[in-house]
Amino acid sequence: MRNESTTAPAAEAFLQATRVYAMAAICLGVGLAGGYLIRTAIDNQAAAVPVAKAAVTSPHTGAMTQGGHMPSLAEMHQIAGQQAAPLLAKLKKDPNNSALLMQIGAVYHSAHLFKDAATYYGMAVQLDPKNVDAHTKLAISLFRSGDTDQAIAELNRALSLDSKNPNALFNLGMIRLQGKKDPRGALAIWQKLLKLNPQLDPERKAQVQKLMASVSAAESGQIPAKGAGPK
Repeated sequence: MRNESTTAPAAEAFLQATRVYAMAAICLGVGLAGGYLIRTAIDNQAAAVPVAKAAVTSPHTGAMTQGGHMPSLAEMHQIAGQQAAPLLAKLKKDPNNSALLMQIGAVYHSAHLFKDAATYYGMAVQLDPKNVDAHTKLAISLFRSGDTDQAIAELNRALSLDSKNPNALFNLGMIRLQGKKDPRGALAIWQKLLKLNPQLDPERKAQVQKLMASVSAAESGQIPAKGAGPK
């Protein structure tokens, strides 16, 4: 059995060498190109949010402003404020609308305002505690705002409601990997994902398997610690 001094560098090697997966693959960093499963919350959230013509729906999917450039963080925040304003006005008249709270959470998460997103997703969860999607999106915003343990707790709540949920399982594995530096734990969760979802779309299944292969290779010491992808 490997000791911790060997396992930790292997985990770090994977995190570096496959950064392009982690940061372009799910909404912890983004959505894996072409894959519904690994896009998870951000892409689903963005679809529910009305967007101005010049606005960016989701920076995680590589969207640009109308001027043809990637927006700065300040621009994203400004856009989020513009998008959130009419939704917040509606919320004042209908404070118990969980779907509206989810939309507001999506706007803020897309602009990297993760604490604000978590606030509204948390309100949605309080109103609709059996909403697996709300728990999952809250978990991702919590993780992105730095609260790994609470993110894991939310995903476990989601899985207590739907033990097979592929998005919750995928994100739980990714947070185990990124937040806890636990590649073996991540592999076990993704193996469970595939076992419990035999009808998973072939493309999505292949994406998960490819990611699992990268993790396994890192665990075997086959991925060098250097030569990383972009941060």
